[in-house]
Amino acid sequence: MYRFLIVLEKANGNYSAYSPDLPGCAATGATREEAEKNMHEAIEMR
Repeated sequence: MYRFLIVLEKANGNYSAYSPDLPGCAATGATREEAEKNMHEAIEMR
């Protein structure tokens, strides 16, 4: 199992997530939890 740093940022009422270790892999969500969940799904699909 791999571990990646996930950076979460809040802007304009939404959240975005990305990993410096995975260029081009990013996700968004209405809440912090949703953005984190979507990012985990994006990493799994890579």
